[in-house]
Amino acid sequence: MPLRQRPTMGGADKMPAGRLSWLLLGVVLAFGVAASPAQASRNTHYDFVIKETNVTRLCQEKTILAVNGQFPGPTIYARRDDVVIVNVYNQGNKNITLHWHGVDQPRNPWSDGPEYITQCPIQPGANFTYKIIFTEEEGTLWWHAHSDFDRATVHGAIVIHPKRGSVYPYTKPHKEMPIILGEWWNADVEQVLLESQRTGADVQISDANTINGQPGDFAPCSKNDTFRMLVEHGKTYLLRVINAGLTNEMFFAIAGHRLTVVSTDGRYLKPFTVDYIMISPGQTMNMLLEANHATNGSGDNNRYFMAASPFFTNIGLPVNDKNTTAILEYTDAPPSAGPPDYPVLPVINDTAAAAAYTSQLRSLVTKEHPIDVPMEVDEHMLVTISVNTLPCGANETCMGPGPGNNTRLAASLNNVSFVPPTVDILDAYYYSISGVYEPDFPNKPPFFFNFTAPNPTVEFQLTKRGTKVKVVEYGTVVEVVFQDTAILGAESHPMHLHGFSFYVVGRGFGNFDKDKDPATYNLVDPPYQNTVSVPTGGWAAMRFRAANPGVWFMHCHFDRHTVWGMDTVFIVKNGKTPGAQMMPRPPNMPKC
Repeated sequence: MPLRQRPTMGGADKMPAGRLSWLLLGVVLAFGVAASPAQASRNTHYDFVIKETNVTRLCQEKTILAVNGQFPGPTIYARRDDVVIVNVYNQGNKNITLHWHGVDQPRNPWSDGPEYITQCPIQPGANFTYKIIFTEEEGTLWWHAHSDFDRATVHGAIVIHPKRGSVYPYTKPHKEMPIILGEWWNADVEQVLLESQRTGADVQISDANTINGQPGDFAPCSKNDTFRMLVEHGKTYLLRVINAGLTNEMFFAIAGHRLTVVSTDGRYLKPFTVDYIMISPGQTMNMLLEANHATNGSGDNNRYFMAASPFFTNIGLPVNDKNTTAILEYTDAPPSAGPPDYPVLPVINDTAAAAAYTSQLRSLVTKEHPIDVPMEVDEHMLVTISVNTLPCGANETCMGPGPGNNTRLAASLNNVSFVPPTVDILDAYYYSISGVYEPDFPNKPPFFFNFTAPNPTVEFQLTKRGTKVKVVEYGTVVEVVFQDTAILGAESHPMHLHGFSFYVVGRGFGNFDKDKDPATYNLVDPPYQNTVSVPTGGWAAMRFRAANPGVWFMHCHFDRHTVWGMDTVFIVKNGKTPGAQMMPRPPNMPKC
């Protein structure tokens, strides 16, 4: 291919030399070379070419979808209030979309990305340009595919620095490092999904957990490729931890070092210091690491494992319980002969450890970083979260739970198992196309029972399919209480809302009590997140002001639950002023 030419893809334009230079810059940044502040300029452009790439993990070569040949993909660098343009070229073999997780995208649902919610997918050979509008976000977010199980390999970090002239509200780190927790399947993830859809059974578990794309020292054929982070004694480092996994919440720790957590989901926290963190799929956590171990050969190791292990409580399901490791290595200390020290991590079902960590998340409230917790609520919603079953279709043999091979696994919110339409909901709303969705998602479950008591009766397992959305007026203050249920086993759920961050004002175990539990809310400094971990057998309450007009997906960030139907959509109507109304539809939206 000539150097100055963009590959031809279904009539795509040639690649200008300037675009190619940005592509090369993205490649450099993705491999961890420190970016100077000048590189994080306004209106940055990136070119993402999605195509099949061969990689080797766990002793075998495999073809995956990747961006610019990288797994994980390139890091996007920006500053607060920047606008970033990403040109996506689909040279892969399937439809795909990308989502900019945690970016509010004010008035711009057109670039949010979820397949058949805000756009039709980008077809093979086609291209689409996303406009990412940053406003109040500052810290770490991430981008990922939002179609099928593609995000298993199509994902990367988003680093948002303060505006020029502003500073971090903590010690400026010597260096920063994205730490992406993920999963690896030896099988083709597309086939894994298709097999689950064919049989109605659970999804095949992954073969390894990973840190920055590598399984670590204890996985077969992996030790030589374990990710290494090099540090110097006496310096401070910022770790930008992202849980990009499809299946598990994770504990994470570094042997011999405590971690000071300063941010989550692109929003600052009151700093607190811990031995481990618990991070859900979709979430990000920023933490400061002090490289404070002796380097004078006094007996300390110069290498320390950083490790992640699953947090999982539903004992009735199979789980990939493998730990994954990377290495923190002091470059100014004598090499040690023995293996790296290993951290102490909570056991896989340590709900108390997970809750103890999550309870420490509190917003940093300063003049420079104020918060605005809604004190009055216009619309209350109680949303039950369930894994369910549906009857097996005619002439099907299903492998869902229960005797007789006559059910398939499903999932629901308020007993509605969401069905994606064949025309995206945003276009249907924008053009008033009838029959695509129903605007009557319920504010409460259709029946009440002891949601969290073990082994509820079988009659509660069945759910109903529907494409139901929740329509709210612009400016409405919404409170959503997510209630876990024990149907087919209680477990925690990372619930993510597109288009908004929200204040997590309360959480607890058992059934939510609308008369008593609101008295325990934190309305002073609750964390401001885009993904909340709803406790196993418990509830979490969040509030947001619906001041972003558009169509916004809400779903569990366990991907099998998403495809099973644990989703809904908020449609926020336009406000009265031009600044409170959706941007016009771009002319180049993909076609279904």
